[in-house]
Amino acid sequence: MSIDHLLSFDHIRVIDQSEFSNQVQPMESFAIDDALCLSVGENLSPPAARLWVHDPVVILGIPDSRLPYLEDAVRYLRNHQFQVIVRNSGGLAVLLDQGVLNFSLIFPDAKKIRIHDGYEAMVAFIQNVFEPEGKPIEAFEVRGSYCPGDYDLSINGKKFAGISQRRVKNGTAVQIYLAVEGSGSARSEWIKAFYQLGINDDQVSFDYPAIQPDTMASLEELFEKTMTVKEVRNRIIDQLRSMSNHLFFNLLSNKERKWYEDRLDQMKKRNEKLLNLK
Repeated sequence: MSIDHLLSFDHIRVIDQSEFSNQVQPMESFAIDDALCLSVGENLSPPAARLWVHDPVVILGIPDSRLPYLEDAVRYLRNHQFQVIVRNSGGLAVLLDQGVLNFSLIFPDAKKIRIHDGYEAMVAFIQNVFEPEGKPIEAFEVRGSYCPGDYDLSINGKKFAGISQRRVKNGTAVQIYLAVEGSGSARSEWIKAFYQLGINDDQVSFDYPAIQPDTMASLEELFEKTMTVKEVRNRIIDQLRSMSNHLFFNLLSNKERKWYEDRLDQMKKRNEKLLNLK
């Protein structure tokens, strides 16, 4: 399926939870995207977009939950007022806070969409959003960043965003975090300390990233001007509007809420098992 086709909508539904008053908890957030995947995949909803922010939280991947000194590393983060959860999709540790905007695009027909097409669609979308700034955005793995991957987004080699993808039945959620405000290197220092404590010079079979904080930055650092999460949220909404015939806002339907509750229960059980989170 072509990128142009993926980014051309008759109707696009937006769930905006980027305001502080609409804030959701991290485990709730993953459950919402799963519910939307099910709904969009069954054509009960048109393609959807969701925006949200979180209070300080470190989202771990499954490999992170196998660190030899995980308990020490998690205790360190919690003692510094971070929530810690393990997500239900791939990747490694990511730090989110009020200066980071999260954005999902949820597509139907997962079996017709190649994995790379989903990633490329998000790359193209973000490049379009920030094209007026006149600084090329590239997609490649930024070595030394946290949660490195082929679709890291960077400007002049400094990463400001990472993309993940999750498929639930016939729906695909392509998710991105955008470091908008604050210091990218300061966020990296927390993840660097997490891995240092979690590995503690022990032998590990997994290739955990060797964090180099100066490989990461925020958009306001890269564009060298004040930028806010709200401003970037508005740019994304404008871009969605330009790609669709009809954009509308709403929340979860009753059926979607039931799916959400089921998925949230699964997330809680997973985290209780891996991190003893209640």
